[in-house]
Amino acid sequence: MAPAADREGYWGPPTSTLEWCEENYAVSLYLFSLWNTVSNLIFILPPIYGAIQTYKDGLEKRYLAAYLCLTAVGLGSWCFHMTLKYEMQLLDELPMIYSCCVFVYCLYECFKYKNTVNYPLLFLLITYSVVVSIVYLNLKEPVFHQVMYGTLVSIIVLRSVYIVLWVYPWLRGLGYTSLTVFLMGFFLWNVDNIFCDKLRALREKMPPVVGAVTQFHAWWHILTGLGSYLHILLSLYTRTLFLKHRPKVKFVFGIWPVLLVEPPKKL
Repeated sequence: MAPAADREGYWGPPTSTLEWCEENYAVSLYLFSLWNTVSNLIFILPPIYGAIQTYKDGLEKRYLAAYLCLTAVGLGSWCFHMTLKYEMQLLDELPMIYSCCVFVYCLYECFKYKNTVNYPLLFLLITYSVVVSIVYLNLKEPVFHQVMYGTLVSIIVLRSVYIVLWVYPWLRGLGYTSLTVFLMGFFLWNVDNIFCDKLRALREKMPPVVGAVTQFHAWWHILTGLGSYLHILLSLYTRTLFLKHRPKVKFVFGIWPVLLVEPPKKL
């Protein structure tokens, strides 16, 4: 991991329980780590657009919550990597748990009648979030958070695989793309952690713009942000198909996928 302070900066020395491999205050005295900070835009802007589109289409509020929770993760992560303060670390890590709980609820309620509420599942997920929060605030052990987060991700993956294999096989492309992109991000997250010293030495020999490509924690943000966004599309696509809507994936500027949902045809 990065040393405690490579340069003096606006936010002072870090107080978080984690640091990352990007050099501290290397570009700006107001950003503890530039690339790890700005890469969170992928968590913020596309989900805001998705939330607006979900509201316009009159879809269920839980999907509006899913998009906004993903935005909250991005804002928290932005603050964390900008300051590397413990309070901002919590603003990043705890919303990761809460957003995954929302994703789990949405995905496991895809095949229920409209306007129904699964109170037992809701109670279980709220309890999980509260217990994880209390334990983590007292334990302050990042590995605990990572295991609890990984557990939720595993539950989401298992349900997604079930849907694309046995319910809506034509959604395999979307489902597998989401999973592959997320796993690529997880791989680069590990590379960044394990080979930090070598990556830093390599960046010293590179022009700054080229060296930025080796900021693998920033790539973790980009890839997991995209993977999470695609997961919401998969979940929402599945739900709207079940409700007899007419969902279509379109690409903004031919690049970014968005879901447009038309109401069921009137008989």
